Amino acid sequence: MDARVREHAEIICDHSVDLQAGDQVVIDAHPEAEDLVAALHEIVADRGAHPLVIQDRMGKRFRRAFLRNHDGDFELPDHQMALYEEMDVYIVIRGSDNVTQTSDVDPEVSTAYEAAVQPLLAERLSKRWCLTQYPAPANAQLAQKSTEGFENFVWDAILRDWDEQREFQSQMVEIMDDAEEVRIVSGDSTDVTMSVAGNPTLNDYGERNLPGGEVFTAPVPDSVEGEVYFDKPLYHQGREVTDVYCKFENGEVVEHSAGKNEDVLTNVLETDEGSNRLGELGIGMNRAIDEFTYNMLFDEKMGDTVHMAVGRAYDDTVGEGNEQNDSAVHVDMIVDMSEDSYIEVDGEVVQRNGTFRFENGFDG
Repeated sequence: MDARVREHAEIICDHSVDLQAGDQVVIDAHPEAEDLVAALHEIVADRGAHPLVIQDRMGKRFRRAFLRNHDGDFELPDHQMALYEEMDVYIVIRGSDNVTQTSDVDPEVSTAYEAAVQPLLAERLSKRWCLTQYPAPANAQLAQKSTEGFENFVWDAILRDWDEQREFQSQMVEIMDDAEEVRIVSGDSTDVTMSVAGNPTLNDYGERNLPGGEVFTAPVPDSVEGEVYFDKPLYHQGREVTDVYCKFENGEVVEHSAGKNEDVLTNVLETDEGSNRLGELGIGMNRAIDEFTYNMLFDEKMGDTVHMAVGRAYDDTVGEGNEQNDSAVHVDMIVDMSEDSYIEVDGEVVQRNGTFRFENGFDG
């Protein structure tokens, strides 16, 4: 076993979920991640906790079989909810043998399923949890890397001094904490403003998402105005969606398009009342992630990007008395901020062309 696998497992247990004796631990992992699952079991045994491995979220082949043969009228699985209610810790390990396994599932069926099981997500998020990545060959192929090259990329992004990363990102949290309005401008295609007044900004340094490397908050739902061109593609429901354009008025998406698989985007935006409003604004700050890999867990952390998510806002990013955008979906999309771009907070430019004002080379 690669020594980095054991180190990865230790960071999950010590830094991300604070594993304790007696914890009921659910590990949701694809078989490709068996080495990391085994390393986690060694640590779980050392700590006197109790592991259970499932393949719910990552087992795409059987999920495809279920969704393709279902009538689309889904019910909440009570037995699965019972499991999540009893667990203390939830560890999700991404890794795939085919990243497009669900690409031939009807997007409307996939969206209906996501809406039906939304309470499961809420229950998972109420526990100590971590979402991470194992460098599986299929993910390396999607990133157009060799398996060894992708292993190095993944572990360089994960095996970091997270206390140092927290301190670096805290400088942006300080800027955002008392902010009223944020404006994002990129080229001629993106110019959007939103209020974040009263909503806290969170510092993601590898506790729940591993790797971490962003600061994020929730826009006030009805405040978003302007246009956004998400120039980085994403994979959703096993299908690539490219060149997404959204126009916002009074917080809602009133126009949208995509260069590829627009029907997937349309189904996301039509999921429910909150799915065509923004639930998150995130600013990438992990300088160890400097190339695009078609993997949102990494891509949204790149230091010269911002991402915005349509759908659900996380509880911790909504201030007391503020409206929380609620939805069964949360879909992140990325804007490249490396050229002809800036972030403005309350009228002051705090990042230009990917460089923050507290970094060398910033041109205000």
